[in-house]
Amino acid sequence: MSLWRQPPNLDEINAAQRNTIGELLDIRFESFDDQSITASMAVDARTHQPYGLLHGGASVVLAESLGSMASYQCIDTQRFFCVGLEVNANHLRGLRSGRVTAVARPVHLGRTTHVWDIRLSGEDGKTSCISRLTMAIVPHGSQLPER
Repeated sequence: MSLWRQPPNLDEINAAQRNTIGELLDIRFESFDDQSITASMAVDARTHQPYGLLHGGASVVLAESLGSMASYQCIDTQRFFCVGLEVNANHLRGLRSGRVTAVARPVHLGRTTHVWDIRLSGEDGKTSCISRLTMAIVPHGSQLPER
């Protein structure tokens, strides 16, 4: 059984990246199956830290972008929206070039929170980063706290 409310439309999801950090970092939503969704991001000067390695923050941008879109595909968007609540990442291997691919799988899809396990890997298939993202599922009309 599929976790998606409706099958993700990859063309629409990729079009939504225009004029966002997703476009700037060349994040591309590539595929999905009944239990996961996959995206990739360029590993180049846009995503490097000063020593030529993939910046950990860029990995987190990919993880949060993918997990956020995954949650969005699971909710009734007429009644709810979703926002990131917490994200963490363990960086395991450095990458210097190519594309990094991320796969998001649900850990928990509750009424008010979603938790995603997101694994990033280089073109060699070896895991470079493990991330966990918690999303808040919020009813339309709710006031988000001001900072």
